[in-house]
Amino acid sequence: MSTASVSFRPGAVLADLLPASRVRDIALVAGGAALTGMAAQIAVPVPGSPVPVTGQTFAALLVGTAFGARRGFLSLALYALVGMAGVPWFANGTSGAGGASFGYVLGMLLAATVVGALARRGADRSVLRTAGAMVLGSALIYAVGVPYLALSTGMSFGAAVAAGLTPFLIGDALKAALAMGLLPATWKLLGRA
Repeated sequence: MSTASVSFRPGAVLADLLPASRVRDIALVAGGAALTGMAAQIAVPVPGSPVPVTGQTFAALLVGTAFGARRGFLSLALYALVGMAGVPWFANGTSGAGGASFGYVLGMLLAATVVGALARRGADRSVLRTAGAMVLGSALIYAVGVPYLALSTGMSFGAAVAAGLTPFLIGDALKAALAMGLLPATWKLLGRA
């Protein structure tokens, strides 16, 4: 009787468990961009804000964590570049680089890279470490998105915080809770395979 198990080398992220090849990496990068674009279409308007609640931030953080810093960055860079080129896959089917919420897209590039680097250090293996990575990733998205919102709309920084951060905190907490359950559980499940 033999039991199969997945060998987890130090510094591995979930995507590393797939057989290594350039084709795998290209497919992951394109798939991560597409997932983010599809998640951006789950958009709920927020009264008084030009920024909707979307699934895009969750997808960006999940892509970064599951793929690692390099592939996470490339996925979000592809998402941003293709959207800037005119593919309508930003929130609410928009495209281009000038909308009030484009700063959040730029923040997602940074966040996917950072949470990917943290995942390589095991931040996706336990509930608490995953929570920390998701909170940091969300904070980075806001650190770029809120000032961009203020500059692009002429809002004061306080008004941009009220319109582009405060209404989203509960949703971000729910997204972090989902990731806190999903990522460590996936590692445990694969460890028992």
